Amino acid sequence: MKDQVVLIVGGSGGIGQACAELFCKAGAKVVLAARNREKAEEKSKSIKKLGSEIHVIEVDVTNLASVSDMAREIDEKFGGIDVLVNAFGTGIIQPLLDIKPDDAKELFDVNVFGTFLVTQTVVRYMAEAKKGSVIMFPGILGKSVMRNTSVYSASKYAVTGFTKALVEENKRSGIKFSLLYLGGVATDFWENPKVEMRVQKEKMLTAAEVAKAVYYAASQPGQSVLNELVLQPESHQMV
Repeated sequence: MKDQVVLIVGGSGGIGQACAELFCKAGAKVVLAARNREKAEEKSKSIKKLGSEIHVIEVDVTNLASVSDMAREIDEKFGGIDVLVNAFGTGIIQPLLDIKPDDAKELFDVNVFGTFLVTQTVVRYMAEAKKGSVIMFPGILGKSVMRNTSVYSASKYAVTGFTKALVEENKRSGIKFSLLYLGGVATDFWENPKVEMRVQKEKMLTAAEVAKAVYYAASQPGQSVLNELVLQPESHQMV
């Protein structure tokens, strides 16, 4: 991964930060994009202390101008984007009849429209360069469902379908797509009051474990590609 440009969107979260540290250690040029720039900057300080090259950009994934500016700035500074890690998203785990329509709309705006907007924008650059890797996080709820996840699972199934269609659309383009179906990960996702689910974080995957899977997907050599990977804690298995 030496000198490859890795864009991690959702850079203020636990998974994004863990991925950034791993890619930096491998010699990549890492860009953290987040809505909360100050939070991303604060969390990146420990990585910068390692002497790694890491940059932070503010972005609103639901805003075309913001996403376009982000991609253009990275392209002008580094000459392209080799890896896109879409590590952003929001959640709702509530009974259908309890979900506020405005909350559902916000979730679809971020998880579905945001994923579309960021991916379309970055893939334009990758298509021109005829190379690139895109890592998606539909999570296990983009493959299987559980109680009270109707709206959240709908958004994640959309990411799954979107990505699988892109594989067909981009054959022989040089762009690789990976879907990571992750089980419960111990992040601040579970602190969201709209996620009404009691969990035991100590039994979940760690962000560092997830980062290893992301790195493995992004570093596949030559023509090989990791299309799908299911990674779950032993106590939370779903098939």
